[in-house]
Amino acid sequence: MIIAKTQLLKELKKWVKPFVKGNVGPGSLDLTLSDEFYLSKGSSEVILTEKLDFQKYYVKKKLKEVVLEPGDFVLGVTKEKISLPNNVCGLLNGRSKFARMGLLVHTTASFIQPGVSNRQVFEIKNVSNRVLKLKAGLKVAQLTFVRCEGEGKYNGRFKRQWVCMPKK
Repeated sequence: MIIAKTQLLKELKKWVKPFVKGNVGPGSLDLTLSDEFYLSKGSSEVILTEKLDFQKYYVKKKLKEVVLEPGDFVLGVTKEKISLPNNVCGLLNGRSKFARMGLLVHTTASFIQPGVSNRQVFEIKNVSNRVLKLKAGLKVAQLTFVRCEGEGKYNGRFKRQWVCMPKK
């Protein structure tokens, strides 16, 4: 069951830091782009395996804005830390106003596991033929919360996600 605004307003203060009441919509929460970006570096070829070390391919930068040329790809991080209980999962979506301009916010990874406690990583791609500018503080995505039948807790590889990457 999707958790709607009246219930979200009661629970989000426990699940989201910082919590901004004005970011709550009828059935979702707008998420804000922080000033942390991960820019591609190194090899033009990547062999995909289960043990792939992502840190070898990205460098962390603090930036006020990122310019995406057509076809560019960058990782961004939410300003908000999301801490879900073991009976709630999340569905991440880009906002339609930016999708209509060719901005994909989560290229494939839209599911947030129950029990996570981290900042979310956006897989951002410019699929338009225009140059797009992203600025820190922009509400680029929305998160829908779904109550689970039963409980589960994510303890996988991305429990702390990319937030723990060293600065380079």
